[in-house]
Amino acid sequence: MENTLENLTIGAFARAAGVGIEAIRFYQRKGLLPEPARPRGGIRRYGAADVGRLQFVKTAQRLGFSLDEIGELLRLEDGTHCAEARALAEHKLKDVREKLADLARMETALSGLVRACRSRKANVSCPLIASLQEGKKPRGKDDD
Repeated sequence: MENTLENLTIGAFARAAGVGIEAIRFYQRKGLLPEPARPRGGIRRYGAADVGRLQFVKTAQRLGFSLDEIGELLRLEDGTHCAEARALAEHKLKDVREKLADLARMETALSGLVRACRSRKANVSCPLIASLQEGKKPRGKDDD
């Protein structure tokens, strides 16, 4: 039987969506993808709608949404719940901005420790290792 986008085996579905078979099964167990009925003695078949749904899941993951959040977005996918979807996206954006701020603080601290390592003299212990062992908060450019 020909594998069109309306008659895909799980292997063809995986290839069409660019994921592994186990990923499909994982998303099915999580309730993010439906598991088609198996005809008596037959093989489950997937279609274009399944490929689209999996692409939705993968795109949402790349944007940082958790599987639970993706499930919520899928619940809203009919397009009539824009305010709810926007609220989820606003919450995710807030999380991303907080992570970016944390990463900026980490970059500043590590940059200061690397500078301290470069400027160490003689047989003094490594400033980075000493700072980590002492549990001191590394100084950043904002601490001066």
